[in-house]
Amino acid sequence: IKRLVARIREQHAPEAEMHRKVRRPWGFYDSIERGERFQVKHIVVAPGARLSLQMHHHRAEHWVVVRGTALVTRGDDQFLLSENESTYIPLGVRHRLENPGKVQLEIIEVQSGSYLGEDD
Repeated sequence: IKRLVARIREQHAPEAEMHRKVRRPWGFYDSIERGERFQVKHIVVAPGARLSLQMHHHRAEHWVVVRGTALVTRGDDQFLLSENESTYIPLGVRHRLENPGKVQLEIIEVQSGSYLGEDD
């Protein structure tokens, strides 16, 4: 495996440093696709868990619920989304994703913007 990783690093591929599936206390995300100005993630949130309140300066996000129920905080508003429903999180707006249900929440997140790093 070390030789394989070394070969990937020699090719300057982002996979050498970036893992597709990342575990967090609230669940995990899997980075499905990435381009210069977009990224697509499959996000899974455990029942009763929530992500931190966030705001991004360089990207907007679109969320589509594919399983479960999401409690979304967007600015001063809070609302529920069910399967096959979606929302848009504009750049610069505080937001949070929560799973108030008893089954895993799964969403597809599409990020678009000039900078897509986790530190935005």
